[in-house]
Amino acid sequence: MPVNWDVIKGNWNQLKGEARIQWGKLTDDDWDQIAGNKDKLVGKLQEHYGWSREEAERRADEHFDRR
Repeated sequence: MPVNWDVIKGNWNQLKGEARIQWGKLTDDDWDQIAGNKDKLVGKLQEHYGWSREEAERRADEHFDRR
């Protein structure tokens, strides 16, 4: 089942803690801007880690699919 990003957005404050550990290069400002938005998270992962869009989407989905 695909990740439901509406649920992620609704629970962002609880979920971002583990994500911060996973992706330590993202700043507090990055996390505030992302606010549970998949496209913003993917863009920040691309920017900070140099991944392709596909790679960043895959990693984001994999991380939040485990929740």
